[in-house]
Amino acid sequence: MQEKIAANLSRIQDNIAEACAKAGRTVDEIMLIAVTKSVGLEGIQSLLDLGQADLGESIVQDLGQKIKDLQESFTPKLEPPGATVPSQPVQPRWHMIGHLQRNKVKPILKSVEMIHSVDSLRLAEEINTTAARIGLNHRVKILLQVNTSKEKQKYGLAVGAVNALADQIMTLPNLEICGLMTMAPLTEDKEVCRFCFTRLRELFEELRGEKIVDQSFRHLSMGMTQDYPGAIEAGATMVRIGSALFES
Repeated sequence: MQEKIAANLSRIQDNIAEACAKAGRTVDEIMLIAVTKSVGLEGIQSLLDLGQADLGESIVQDLGQKIKDLQESFTPKLEPPGATVPSQPVQPRWHMIGHLQRNKVKPILKSVEMIHSVDSLRLAEEINTTAARIGLNHRVKILLQVNTSKEKQKYGLAVGAVNALADQIMTLPNLEICGLMTMAPLTEDKEVCRFCFTRLRELFEELRGEKIVDQSFRHLSMGMTQDYPGAIEAGATMVRIGSALFES
């Protein structure tokens, strides 16, 4: 399995490099988040062994189970004499990328690197309050999820509501707004996807231009398996890729 995942990862990295070259960007600007939905422990360990640390999960229960399974499966390895590179896999950095209910906030706060899917003031307030209650010693990194495609079945803020919510969240002491997230429609029409990504980038620049946000606001999480090259060309700093990593 690891050999196939390694080949897929290498191909995706090449595609990212090609998209960056087209956009006049560098690959250092892009964070690849490997989406581990429906992926077992072996696949996750393969990613970590390959140095892919940033992992994304969309369901709180699955995230908790995978963290537990990784901890239980970990056994320290003895380094060979004279080794200069540790043989241990990298430690995972978990990203919550799916819809988050307020009653599911507490179980993940100590485990996640970032929450990509904050789409209401009530959710933001719950995260802020819970972080204080459990004594978290750092601000929770969040992205605001925006429904740039205007699809009724999708979660996310309406474009016109983002500025006001960002302004309100900036008053919450335990949160750090790091950027915006969106999902383009599942379509082969690249122009439709490009519109969604470009609109998010415009909104991102607007928030920075009006100084609603601070220096932490620097990420655009957009682009998945079917559309990540276009998202990178439009300004993505994070791409969330699952099936392309684990196909075949």
